[in-house]
Amino acid sequence: MSSKKIEILGQAISKGKGVQLSLDIAKLHTRTRIEVPIIVERGKEDGPNILITGGIHGNEINGVEIVRQLISKKYNKPTKGMVICIPVVNVFGFLNQTRQFPDGRDLNRVFPGSPRGSLASRFAYHIIKEIAPLVDYCIDYHTGGDSRFNAPQVRIGKKDKASLELAEVFGAAFIVKSVRREKSFRETLYRLDKKILLFEGGKSLHIDKEITEAGINGALRVMQHLGMRDFTAQLAQSNELDTEQIVINGSSWLRAKYSGMFHPTITIGQKVEKGTVLGSISDPFGSFERTVKSTYAGYVLCVNQSPIVNQGDGIFHISKE
Repeated sequence: MSSKKIEILGQAISKGKGVQLSLDIAKLHTRTRIEVPIIVERGKEDGPNILITGGIHGNEINGVEIVRQLISKKYNKPTKGMVICIPVVNVFGFLNQTRQFPDGRDLNRVFPGSPRGSLASRFAYHIIKEIAPLVDYCIDYHTGGDSRFNAPQVRIGKKDKASLELAEVFGAAFIVKSVRREKSFRETLYRLDKKILLFEGGKSLHIDKEITEAGINGALRVMQHLGMRDFTAQLAQSNELDTEQIVINGSSWLRAKYSGMFHPTITIGQKVEKGTVLGSISDPFGSFERTVKSTYAGYVLCVNQSPIVNQGDGIFHISKE
């Protein structure tokens, strides 16, 4: 996107300048305003504009940490184009360490929103109205829900060739081709012809060093690929291991056959065969212990790390090829 003058939330952003803005469109029932900080950095030359977001779900802390580090290390300062960072989209949920908005709705299920809808819907509307038209690309950071720990993965549409190329540049261990959820942020930006990568890694209410590094390095690779800034030196200093990227076309959850104490023994991201022992479930009184085996071959994309599971709970998410 090329323009001599770019205006965000009523403030002009000049070339080579940065600014912190606040999106302020809602109040709590106590009349307390909750402002959402938006950090904008514009390069001295024209180039692509990229939006980097974390915390659409307020308890997905690892995504917030990735965006925070991008800002604190000044990686968000491009030489070309513009980087818009929203470290905590759902500040409401972040304050209470919950996934939802105060109205109980999942913000990632109400896009593109409405100016006369629910609190979450109104907030989503302003994100799409005020921010989305200014960007060409987006990286949206998420984690697994509850105690489900996701291997580092980028999710794209099943037939989205342009996003597949960008996902390969990002360099996460897995590229998961999945159906876009209706009314999600990803689906809405796709319909607006924006290129979006959804990164999943780690679990909610948790920060993992390896997941954080994978998320940061992915953003640097994408920005470098787009010609926004050279990150060769920063990527060379990374401790991230070089791994083969695996494209996943389908997956399924293996569910607990018993309720009890759960003991996973498999490594997240590992390739397993049919019959591989993945862990065990036992009762708390020492009466029984049942092994959990994979029913088919695939890669372990997610492990439920809850110490107690109920019959029917998803415990391992495994790719199906």
